[in-house]
Amino acid sequence: MASMLLTRQVLYALQQNSRIVVPGCRYVSQAAAKTAVDFDYDGPLMKTEVPGPRSRNLMKQLNEIQNADAVSFFCNYEESRGNYLVDVDGNRMLDLYSQISSIPIGYNHPALIKLLQQPQNLSAFINRPALGIMPPENFIEKLEESLLSVAPKNLNQIITMACGSCANENAFKVIFMWYRNKERGHSGVTKEELETCMINQAPGCPDYSILSFMGGFHGRTMGCLTATHSKAIHKLDIPAFDWPIAPFPRLKYPLEDFVKENEQEEARCLEEVEDLIVKYRKKKKTVAGIIIEPIQSEGGDNHASSDFFRKLRNIARKHGCAFLVDEVQTGCGATGKFWAHEHWAMEDPADIITFSKKMMTGGFFHKEEFRPDAPFRIFNTWLGEPSKNLMLQEVLNVIKKEGLVNNAVQAGKVLHKGLLDLQARYPHLMSRARGQGTFCSFDAPDDATRNKLIIQTRNKGVVLGGCGERSIRFRPTLVFKDHHANLFLNIFNDVLADFK
Repeated sequence: MASMLLTRQVLYALQQNSRIVVPGCRYVSQAAAKTAVDFDYDGPLMKTEVPGPRSRNLMKQLNEIQNADAVSFFCNYEESRGNYLVDVDGNRMLDLYSQISSIPIGYNHPALIKLLQQPQNLSAFINRPALGIMPPENFIEKLEESLLSVAPKNLNQIITMACGSCANENAFKVIFMWYRNKERGHSGVTKEELETCMINQAPGCPDYSILSFMGGFHGRTMGCLTATHSKAIHKLDIPAFDWPIAPFPRLKYPLEDFVKENEQEEARCLEEVEDLIVKYRKKKKTVAGIIIEPIQSEGGDNHASSDFFRKLRNIARKHGCAFLVDEVQTGCGATGKFWAHEHWAMEDPADIITFSKKMMTGGFFHKEEFRPDAPFRIFNTWLGEPSKNLMLQEVLNVIKKEGLVNNAVQAGKVLHKGLLDLQARYPHLMSRARGQGTFCSFDAPDDATRNKLIIQTRNKGVVLGGCGERSIRFRPTLVFKDHHANLFLNIFNDVLADFK
């Protein structure tokens, strides 16, 4: 322990006066002075290739009882700290994927450990209530201190869920109920509706639809899967609804060189949205709502301009459709705003916002007019979990205290600039570098090259994630700093230089 502390102190002093030098890596850019984060490691430490022998053995065991083909390696979460993930073979890696964008303030953050050690919080972790019927006494207070303290503009109602898929699935239900009530006006539910809904027939089960976008990802449950269009493997063999699918803009980069072309591309997509709404109305499959991600994440980190989203919002309003913004992956600060839709600078950006991942719990914010009009209409056993709200409250305290949303802006500039520099140096391996905050990505030439780059970088001590057909995405924690970005850039430069 004493030698480890001494090593950290020496490295810290070196970093204050010089650039970071990583053995075997080519220098890319000046490293920022490292701030003292006592739960973070100093850098990667690799002992084996990944997955190593212990991981491979565990993968084989797991595969005997379930399909483990998606498992990359097994982790030692007790030894993981800050931005560093440790695997069961003792490899310590800088994690720029953070459990598919779901670790907000790093592994084993002291504030969260302290929270779990406080006796007054034990009940929230031990006794998981059915929140819809028997919530704890302090439930309202804890919601106000956590989720409601970061509620998006104009959305003062909240429903908690366990994950992003069930958040979107139930948001769809809220939209359908809202739309049907608009059609009923002041009339009550008829006997025919009550009878026909029990046999999955109209008018009790109206043939409404949700418009989604090619490349979007909204979950793997049945309704969400119909609105998901990122990878065929997600959807294969699963029945789907006849819902409209609009094209999402495919922007050209660098943006400043293709202003006119990108404007035309966005106009084309918006025109198609309106055409689909009209077409489906004629088919008696009325579009009750539109769902979209501020940045299509799983589908390839696809961006659109703020103007595109403002115009799309107006189209939804014009046609009486609910506007649902899926912030499951983009929410909680990584884009340089707490909510990515804040970049649009709109007074009325959405009717419903779904969240999960870094927010520790799932759920959705909504306008009061979308409030369910009877008990059990939006319901499941747990409706989230009080302990997750407690943890979110502490996460929000850390974000505010340490200025981590602004940190994402600064660290994101370093990361994005570094990616552009590498792209200029290795144009045969990198293109379309893009991002907001630390929510960055670039394209490889093809899927095989992308996957090879991810594996080779992992064996050098950095965890990356893929998305879309050939993109590599960056999803670091909110405690990812300038020096972490420069450390990655050094290592990745080495990978690119030696790539064959």
